[in-house]
Amino acid sequence: MTEPCDLTALEARRLIGRKALSPVELMDSCLKRIGAVNHAVNAMVAMDEGAARAGAKAAEDAVMQGAPLGLLHGLPVGIKDLEETRGLRTTYGSPIFRDFVPEADCGMVANLRDAGAVVIGKTNTPEFGAGANTRNAVYGVTGNPFDQAKSAAGSSGGSGVALACGMAPICSGSDTGGSLRNPAAFNGIVGYRPSPGLVPSEKRGHGWSGLPVLGPMARNVPDAALMLAAMASDDAMDPLAYTLPEGPVRGVPEAFFPMQPIDLASLRLAISVDFGQAPVEKLIREAFANRAKAIAPLFGTAEEADPDCRGGDEAFEVLRAMAFLTAHAQKVRERPQDVGPNVRANVEEGLRYSLEDGSKAAAAQTRMYRAWQHFFDQHDVLITPAITLSPRPWKELYPAEIDGKPTRTYYHWLACAYYVTLCGHPAISIPMGVDRLGMPFGLQVVGPRGGDALVLRVAAAIEDAFAADPVLRRPVPDLAALAKAQPVTAMPGAVGWD
Repeated sequence: MTEPCDLTALEARRLIGRKALSPVELMDSCLKRIGAVNHAVNAMVAMDEGAARAGAKAAEDAVMQGAPLGLLHGLPVGIKDLEETRGLRTTYGSPIFRDFVPEADCGMVANLRDAGAVVIGKTNTPEFGAGANTRNAVYGVTGNPFDQAKSAAGSSGGSGVALACGMAPICSGSDTGGSLRNPAAFNGIVGYRPSPGLVPSEKRGHGWSGLPVLGPMARNVPDAALMLAAMASDDAMDPLAYTLPEGPVRGVPEAFFPMQPIDLASLRLAISVDFGQAPVEKLIREAFANRAKAIAPLFGTAEEADPDCRGGDEAFEVLRAMAFLTAHAQKVRERPQDVGPNVRANVEEGLRYSLEDGSKAAAAQTRMYRAWQHFFDQHDVLITPAITLSPRPWKELYPAEIDGKPTRTYYHWLACAYYVTLCGHPAISIPMGVDRLGMPFGLQVVGPRGGDALVLRVAAAIEDAFAADPVLRRPVPDLAALAKAQPVTAMPGAVGWD
């Protein structure tokens, strides 16, 4: 019998609406799963079980009283520990904020609660989201559920692992260099990066920058679309929160949910293994080739083609460093002993750049964006690997080489994700089986400017086409083995940065 925590978010929500599943029963099941396996992976960190159970009971009372129910009514949600939660510790993965308890929710969390979701706890993240390896000096490392000694990626690694293990049906994430898509790929779940402004944020230090976004994470595409429909809104505090070509009308989530079917045979598919320049390891190239071969016949036309990404590495390096200067330069100057190596490296890098470097980066980003518009005039959607390599041990702070070739920076291995970030196009990572090392493989689907609904519909159709395929469907970790495993934080080097 399926445990309630293993139901999809959509199935659980429908059962709750029909009074066939109690939100209390669902919360109890999720808490039981956390108790059984979280020690092995350290995905869920700060928790208040009393508040979570009280929220579930209030949701149950609303159902029994016939009150109006929101899109996410009664669904437990894990919140990435970069986002403030009222009354629940929010550390940002930093010792500086080890004991910080916010008095109010950030806007995104408030929207999720308004839609009926119940916060079950916070999910682990690297310090201030820096680095795609989820480890910090507050809670320690998050291990991959398919091999607890390997990286869960990041920076939404805790959310990705919590979903893979059935600790919650939906979780929040955020994405600059792939922080939603990377852990989705590494842990066998779905991570969706929406168009900038679609999910508003009042927190960005550079309000007009589209690099960082908030988005949904789930175990399948319809669940991600359901969560996105609750997250998408307008907010005057976010200068990018305006209506996009396929964006929502304020208060009307129908653009994303319910999802409408799509005929893939009517679409033109582009296939790129490396965007023409990303350092993708041979193992991932092989896995992607097999999946592209299986997917191509579903589309009207399919061809290998690379969007123009020249100058993308240099532009992302500078623009990312500028954001880190704004957010963290003061911390590095005043409390260097409390700041980890990834944050220090970004700030130090930013201090080396000049205003001329910034202007060149902005110009390169604009040129690349315009080239992508010509590319998507010729293609409807693009598929690529979601990430450049198979999960490596989390003891490796970052991959310094790929297939024997040195990487440019500690985040160069995220190039397949950050090229998309630079151009502001929507993208999703969906799980498609495992690579030859037995680790999850993530396929990235990229759409045209503002094509959020299109990306979700295409990803759902691909997911559905291989749902019964024993090789290409979503992989599931061995929960029984995790329950018997040693605590990941007991492993040498698990807590801290070094």
